[in-house]
Amino acid sequence: MGIIQDTTINETIALLKEKNPEADTLRIVKGVKQAAAFWTQNEGSEKEFSEFCINHFAAKKEEQKILFGKLSGNLEIIYGHFHMMNRALTEPLHLDTGPITDLDVIFGSYSPSAHLSEDFFINKVAFITLLNFPYYTLQEKNEMGNNWDRLEWAYVRMGDVFTKRVPPSVLQKASDVSTEADNYIAEYNIMMGPLVDNEGNKYFPEDLKLITHWGLRDEIKSNYNRENGLKKQQMIYQVMKRIIDQSIPEKVINNAEYLWNPFENILYKEGNEVPFQPEPDTRYAHLLNSFRSMKEIDPYSPFCPDFISRKFDQEMQIPLEYVEELFTSFISSPQTHKVAEMIKTRLGRELQPFDIWYDGFKPRSSFSPEMLDALVNKKYPTKDAFEKDIPNILVKLGFSSDKAADIASHITVDPARGAGHAWGAAMKGDKAHLRTRIGNNGMDYKGYNIAVHELGHNVEQTITLYDVDHYILNGVPNTGFTEAVAFIFQMKDLEILGLKSEDQAQKYWQDLDLFWGIYEIMGVSLVDMEVWKWLYQNPQATPQQLKEKVIEIAIETWNKYYAPVFGISDQPLLAIYSHMISNPLYLSAYPLGHLIEFQTEEFINNKNTATELHRMLTAGNITPQYWMKQAVNEELSVEPMLKAVDKAIEELK
Repeated sequence: MGIIQDTTINETIALLKEKNPEADTLRIVKGVKQAAAFWTQNEGSEKEFSEFCINHFAAKKEEQKILFGKLSGNLEIIYGHFHMMNRALTEPLHLDTGPITDLDVIFGSYSPSAHLSEDFFINKVAFITLLNFPYYTLQEKNEMGNNWDRLEWAYVRMGDVFTKRVPPSVLQKASDVSTEADNYIAEYNIMMGPLVDNEGNKYFPEDLKLITHWGLRDEIKSNYNRENGLKKQQMIYQVMKRIIDQSIPEKVINNAEYLWNPFENILYKEGNEVPFQPEPDTRYAHLLNSFRSMKEIDPYSPFCPDFISRKFDQEMQIPLEYVEELFTSFISSPQTHKVAEMIKTRLGRELQPFDIWYDGFKPRSSFSPEMLDALVNKKYPTKDAFEKDIPNILVKLGFSSDKAADIASHITVDPARGAGHAWGAAMKGDKAHLRTRIGNNGMDYKGYNIAVHELGHNVEQTITLYDVDHYILNGVPNTGFTEAVAFIFQMKDLEILGLKSEDQAQKYWQDLDLFWGIYEIMGVSLVDMEVWKWLYQNPQATPQQLKEKVIEIAIETWNKYYAPVFGISDQPLLAIYSHMISNPLYLSAYPLGHLIEFQTEEFINNKNTATELHRMLTAGNITPQYWMKQAVNEELSVEPMLKAVDKAIEELK
């Protein structure tokens, strides 16, 4: 990308060393080289580059500190306001405020900050930053970070701000593709009332509408030990398989006009079978579009030249190879067979593929869904009722009244169009937004469970924005850490409702439930990773070829890690997750979050949850390795979870 020759780079480094003998040599070398990597003809000649470096290098510590303060303060203002604009423009797509129009999609796809990075290169802010705050690779951060104080960590994070120079048109295209995929998933609902089996029987309420995959998965979970539960689960699984292989009739997506038998894939209207067109590989076209939009960014990202490395080395800050090793060691552990045998015994039948979502270990399994729905509906008839109760929820989790009120004042609740999500603020003074589905008759237990999870995200987002010592360190090392906080909240949802059991065995059941959930999502994550590896090896693939490969990878992963446990081969189930389409390579955050959650919960056991979480979260966005060491005195590992499962199995015999 850059035009600066090595000779000019070396001469500039020598001049800076001569002019600033007291300055750190490594900082000079890194700064000049990384500024040169982005300098184009539009910025000036090689001579002008050298002069720029001489004139703008902050050699003295006090000069660098002043520069850092000005950059940090201005970035908060700019990032914060662009973030607010983006959130406002996408509200019609994310919130349940009426039908989505073409204009909503156009505005929702618009990225206000698409030109921001390039503007900073043009006005030289990016080059001043690159010159004075070196970029360190993940390996360098993990090797050197132990010797950095908080200000030095903040300087390192400033060096991460300008690691690519992507043309605005490419960024806008990526935003368009992402919005289209997100909208496709948000509007992908299955009307359950019209589903029939081979005998024409219906099993679901006429008005039940489930988003894929979340709603379908949760309906499977909710039908253990219920009337016709197994029949409902088998029907839903057939629907999932039709979605995966795209044999699903287009006419049944978000449409209740037809009766549909997903077993035989037959469509009926007014008692007569009608012809149909299957969905034309739309699911995989969106995934392919995501890949191509990310691949267009690759040439403009010299430090991490592909989406996989950007996702793992830069965003997740854990190498993909380490993640794969962590996951495969977990899902091939002997504990998977032991827990599967427990589930089989509890169900009184052989395992079915969808039992990967077995939900019978949860404490709430002892409470009927109807009772939970009624309780939640009465307590939270509106979004405002839930928002008003957030301070009380936080007090129940151990926060002081003042701190609970302070955190709650920075959170607002919105009615979600999709399954729900949390959208934090990017500047002080703005609010974090909690989105969850709230029906016309109020919140049900599923919506409440999701809302408590999202509240965990919002609390993390608020603490790490307001209580971390440097703005540039706000947040957590990766999404797995915010998922960990959200999971800790979610695990306490019944306790918040006043339904916590005093049975000591419940801890063992919770550990088994967490283990089984991790076992499931790790397989899905491995599929996601393998698909992206294949895409980079086959960039010219068609949607049909991609579909066939995704199914092949899902079946191979199932046969390697799940068939030996379930006794059933060749299942494509691991390809159903909507994240693969609307949020590529995000899935790994969930199992990592669960592992982090478990280690964190074990550490804070018998301590004040709120106090410990606040202590941990104020470490901010350092690398996962150092965050875990500071938080729980050990690195991320699967061993604590596996040991806990062995103990649970022994105690529950």
